[in-house]
Amino acid sequence: MIVGKTKDGFDAFAFHTGDCTDAYRYFGAHLLDDTTAVFRVYAPSALGVTLLLEGRAPVPMMRVGDGCVWETTASHVRDGLPYEIEVRVYDGSVRRHVDPYGFGMDLRPRHRSIVRSLWYEWGDGEWVAARAAAADALGRPPLDVPLNMYEVNLASWRRKGPGRTDWYRYDEVADQLIGHVTDAGYNCVEFMPLSEHPLDESWGYQNTGFFSPTSRFGTACELKRLVDRLHQANVACVMDFVPVHFASDAYGLADFDGTKLYEYPSPELGVSEWGSHNFMLTRGDVQSFVASAARWWLEEFHFDGLRMDAVSRLLYWQGDPSRGVNEGSVDFVRRLNAALHRAVPGCTLIAEDSSTFPQVTGDPARGGLGFDYKWDMGWVNDTTDFFRKQDFERREHYGDLLFSMHYFPSEHWVLPLSHDENVYGKSTLPGKCFGPWARKFRSARAFYLYMACHPGKKLNFMGSEWGQLREWDARRLQDWDLMDPQRAPEVARETPGAGEESLSGDPATHLEFYRFMSELNRLYLDTPALWRWDFRGEGFTWLGIGDRARERLVFAFERRWGQERYACVLNLGEPAQRDFGLAVSFATSLELVLSTDWERFGGRSEDGCVDVEGERFVGPEAPTAPAAAVGEKDAGLPAAFSPARGDAGASEGLSDPGAGAAREGEGLRPASVPVVDGWATLSVPGDTGLLFRIR
Repeated sequence: MIVGKTKDGFDAFAFHTGDCTDAYRYFGAHLLDDTTAVFRVYAPSALGVTLLLEGRAPVPMMRVGDGCVWETTASHVRDGLPYEIEVRVYDGSVRRHVDPYGFGMDLRPRHRSIVRSLWYEWGDGEWVAARAAAADALGRPPLDVPLNMYEVNLASWRRKGPGRTDWYRYDEVADQLIGHVTDAGYNCVEFMPLSEHPLDESWGYQNTGFFSPTSRFGTACELKRLVDRLHQANVACVMDFVPVHFASDAYGLADFDGTKLYEYPSPELGVSEWGSHNFMLTRGDVQSFVASAARWWLEEFHFDGLRMDAVSRLLYWQGDPSRGVNEGSVDFVRRLNAALHRAVPGCTLIAEDSSTFPQVTGDPARGGLGFDYKWDMGWVNDTTDFFRKQDFERREHYGDLLFSMHYFPSEHWVLPLSHDENVYGKSTLPGKCFGPWARKFRSARAFYLYMACHPGKKLNFMGSEWGQLREWDARRLQDWDLMDPQRAPEVARETPGAGEESLSGDPATHLEFYRFMSELNRLYLDTPALWRWDFRGEGFTWLGIGDRARERLVFAFERRWGQERYACVLNLGEPAQRDFGLAVSFATSLELVLSTDWERFGGRSEDGCVDVEGERFVGPEAPTAPAAAVGEKDAGLPAAFSPARGDAGASEGLSDPGAGAAREGEGLRPASVPVVDGWATLSVPGDTGLLFRIR
């Protein structure tokens, strides 16, 4: 083993001990000028390695250093030239592989590496500098920011034509993606894996090219151009990254030098539940490979963060807690996250982890894993299960909506309605909700208001913004035609039950839903009370919860930041609820900001008002409702959930989010409900959410 750095600056000791995060600077194919490149391959057990350049005679590679690395310099090499690595193994046989550190690959089903020039003139310098400046001393990003992510699979988001492979190139899709994301009110795109993979149906989660942007959509420089354009439009971008396993294809990493170089030698540990090979993350050279791949996407492509897939498989042997903690892998994760934050200050690292492993987002110096956020899949399961139920079942399970706040302080959470919630018979969100189609859409709007106001960062899968009903299929284009006003209503894409109305083929329904989602998303981004104190206890207070005895499914809670306060009131049952008492301290009125039941969203109440069964309770013509007498308490508000008395808020600088701008711009004046002696009386339509600013 080489001790210290080589003449090329490569720290072989750090590589072998798992402390190297930039091995891509040394390994792979590097153009030295327009016609010359140096190739280096890590194959310690190989008997011989040969470089196979397209249209050229084989070029033998020579051992360098301690003999673990093979190297050659070749002339007449250009950007875009395909090549393979031929490895002669211990029994004298030869195997052809792609370059593990290759920067480009052929489009499947071909499987050759491609020489790529990585030069690109970036235009996002201000963005990257601001991201780094906002990081703390450990390089971690701030948590008191709005984060509303839009998850995209580029193969099925939009296409040039009707064919399954009529994909847009990375830079070609930029204008459409930026335009749609900003119009829909998202400030971050999360791309499903863009690293090279052989099987479309794996969605990119079984890789063969960990340093190769998939050639389905273009080249490395074209991907850089897409990221650059997003940043210049003030849109962040995160990519899904797979540190757990790799595709089992023989031309990839499997048995690379005739030995289990990257995977475990035992199939009981080396083969995952998906048939892929698990990385042996107790080996230093494998740790350096995975860590370098993670840093590669952040540093070379300026991605703002990584969402790491299947983290539970890193924490426990085969992801099974009963088999015990994989201590070596856990130590690697902890060191990896700390190293990435040091190398790329301000980068955001997100764990897709359904386990109960503690301190996933904790400080590595105190035993935490060092992720910035963890997906809250418990919240997803509890909440979607609640909305699937009929009213009488919901009354017995309203605790499902309360449970998330019992464990919420333990981590920094993302609320993820991801692709996993739109496949395999789970249905999309409107389809999950109970009832005929009209009620499904009402319930979905209430769900999304609840999600927007619940503490935690947000993630929604493409198509959710217009209420797509068909489950996602990576082989098919998303149903953009549902928002085409020129298309006549047609039979529902998911057949409603007997006697149910069909709204799913009506463009008006989906356009109204899109209007709701885009307004809600912008409201979230513009309202600091909904995100500044996501992870501080004083940022959330229950104001009222469901009442079994009175068959009420009304929930209310307060979000605040300093003196800026909002109340979210949800009636999650079909019957309207009249005269619901709400305890609100230090307030004089509740100013209506948004109702999920407004007509412009497909609801039943006139915009700017709250109408219940033909009677107006909140709005320009509404009579002043008498306030409840002091001491009268709604049965649905236990004393334990009463708002705490005390300081009305910190003296932080406040900014008016202008949440009512859309209403006022249409000539509507804010409607309000009086608060007398800390008590307000509301009436709420069924399946409706209301958002009030507390004045």
